[in-house]
Amino acid sequence: MKVEEEHALQVHQQQFGQQGHASAAPARVNLIGEHTDYTGGFVMPMAIGFHTIAVISPRQDGRAIFYSANYKEEASFEVASLKAAPRDHWSDYPAGVLWALQQENISLGGFSMTLAGDVPLGAGLSSSASVEVATAMALQHHAGVKLPLEKLATLCRRAENDYVGAKCGIMDQFVVAGAVAHRAMLLDCRSLAFDLLPLPEQIRVVICNSMVKHAVATGEYGDRRDEVEAGQAVIHRERPGVNLLRDATLEDLEACKNMMSASSFMRCRHIITENQRVTAAREALLQEDMKRFGTLMIEAHKSMRDDFQASCAEIDLLVEIAMQQPDCFGSRITGGGFGGCTVNIVRAESAEQFVATLQEQYAAKTGIAAQCFVTAPSDGALALAVDGGAE
Repeated sequence: MKVEEEHALQVHQQQFGQQGHASAAPARVNLIGEHTDYTGGFVMPMAIGFHTIAVISPRQDGRAIFYSANYKEEASFEVASLKAAPRDHWSDYPAGVLWALQQENISLGGFSMTLAGDVPLGAGLSSSASVEVATAMALQHHAGVKLPLEKLATLCRRAENDYVGAKCGIMDQFVVAGAVAHRAMLLDCRSLAFDLLPLPEQIRVVICNSMVKHAVATGEYGDRRDEVEAGQAVIHRERPGVNLLRDATLEDLEACKNMMSASSFMRCRHIITENQRVTAAREALLQEDMKRFGTLMIEAHKSMRDDFQASCAEIDLLVEIAMQQPDCFGSRITGGGFGGCTVNIVRAESAEQFVATLQEQYAAKTGIAAQCFVTAPSDGALALAVDGGAE
């Protein structure tokens, strides 16, 4: 990542005529636990080795100037008068973080910021959280403050929820900020307590991008969340003490079935069973039982496809091809859904052959060249800063 950081510093110097300070935040992939985070449930993400670099330097005119090295565009804001007024533009994400920090009465003077990165967009690898957390790391340096993990993640989530208007949960921002290399994170999205779980050395996590893009700030992602919250509200009303789907059982859901829409029932069934799968996956990892872990991934994909109805033909095909390979333990859709990527658990010695076979068969059936990445759990933004990385 040192090369990426040095490039971003050079771009900043060229754009603004000043040396800057660099911060970095990774992307993430979620191994299991989809659409559970915003109902207080369990997730199991890990950070991966794509990054957003944010380079910052002070200005004297009270303005915030964001420059995207990827889009080669600038966006300008008056720091003192910034309002929650998204433009449906890439700059909404860093501007949202600035706004969220101001809501916490963190004093910020004018600044120039360059953003550069290699996180695939619209792939379900959380390019938005990577931008948000990198921006927040840079802004806290600029303000001379150090935010704890929980506060940093919560402010970045607020930026996406209340400024951008995307109804994400806390998972993405939390793991992008707080991940640790060589570990998957089991996160309790209600308490924000987490375990760091080792992945066996003999397996690799392979991410396959269907090249079908999705946008989570609008459309079906928001519809699904509305359906979930409608069902959750019914259960909360009818079952005292069940505040979130995290607390609900399938028996609770069945008892309330006739009081909610069929779609809400299915969405809630996915989340309740998905929480059970995440806790079972934790035990499988602790026992290094990758066959069991893979079975849980397949069950999770079927639930996303059938109950949550958030898959698509290309993703289903990738999973089907993956599970025909002898050294693939499990495969499923990852991210918000409606395109994006699959995540696959594969024997290390077979990872390259797995990628070649999958790409060949997917292209033959769809005409699409899938991007595939063999990954390992990486450090989050806070660990990168502590370990002498870009921060």
